[in-house]
Amino acid sequence: MDDFYKEYILDHYRNPRNFGHLEHPTAKAEDLNPLCGDKISMELSVGPDGKVDDVRFSGKGCAISQASASMLTESLKGKTLEEVAKLSQDVVLENVGIGISPTRMKCAMLGLKVAKSAALGEIATWPDEAAT
Repeated sequence: MDDFYKEYILDHYRNPRNFGHLEHPTAKAEDLNPLCGDKISMELSVGPDGKVDDVRFSGKGCAISQASASMLTESLKGKTLEEVAKLSQDVVLENVGIGISPTRMKCAMLGLKVAKSAALGEIATWPDEAAT
């Protein structure tokens, strides 16, 4: 089963979903992982119903940071900014599907941190690293 998830991660890394920029984002944020230099920007477009209509991310970094951000963008559509701000690291861990070592946890959670920062309009804290 791990081989399936490894291929899935590599597919998202090589062919990221929702990669690029929005013409007129409603909310945006960017951040980096100071431990390794991974960088992600995320832009959200919120519709009149208060839900995320579209999302784009851009950045550079390792396969885990880029793939988890790509997977996360698929989970954000249809959520309100409040729901995005309340997402836990569990959504990322479920998307990735394999165990993430403590040294790679910040790589995997960078996209979530940036999405939450965009939703909150301020720099979010790192998602809880206790669960692995």
